[in-house]
Amino acid sequence: MTEHTPDDVASQPSSSRHPGVDHVLSATSLKSLAHPLRVRIYDELSAYGPLTASGLGERIGESSGSMSYHLRHLERAGLVREVAGRGKGRERWWERTPGSIAVPDARTLPAGSAERLAARLVEDEWLRARELKYREFVAEGPQVFGSEWLDIATSDTINLRLTPSELAALVADLDAVFRAYSDRYRRTPSPGSRPVQIHLNAFPLVRGETTSAAAPDETSTKEQ
Repeated sequence: MTEHTPDDVASQPSSSRHPGVDHVLSATSLKSLAHPLRVRIYDELSAYGPLTASGLGERIGESSGSMSYHLRHLERAGLVREVAGRGKGRERWWERTPGSIAVPDARTLPAGSAERLAARLVEDEWLRARELKYREFVAEGPQVFGSEWLDIATSDTINLRLTPSELAALVADLDAVFRAYSDRYRRTPSPGSRPVQIHLNAFPLVRGETTSAAAPDETSTKEQ
């Protein structure tokens, strides 16, 4: 099933720089998201599925009124939407709008502009949330999960020497795998499933040196 994101979420389509990304956030959507609580709300809905304002408030430690206020801002930007047909009375359930997103390339944004500052805030909050979730798993996982989960959970660091085109090919292959699993399980989760988060960071090391033509072959290494 193809996931769709409304046009008002982003004015820029995915490109070769954002493989597997459905939309790059427009300036308006980016600035709407650029608030720590809104990034947290978006992240909670992404990771755990639909929630009410009260449910979000309990998870985040904020009032339901505060959650409703920020949800309305995110809704106007097309980033979240009400779940149709769910809820009783005045109860409203919210979900993130389907489709993967990315912040604009900072190189395309004017230095010191509100858009560049917003992009940095959103990326910083995403990185903070990633680290927090993994630290939470390491600290609390053994008390929460049984061996059927603990034996398969993993965090790998793989060290390679690649050219830009080789790295692009690797990212494209990995993205194809992620897309296949996303299409298979996102809408029809299996009985007994739990929210699972997968992180992929693929980037050149700033303090690394370029391999010369005369350099000998180097063996790839993997750390666990």
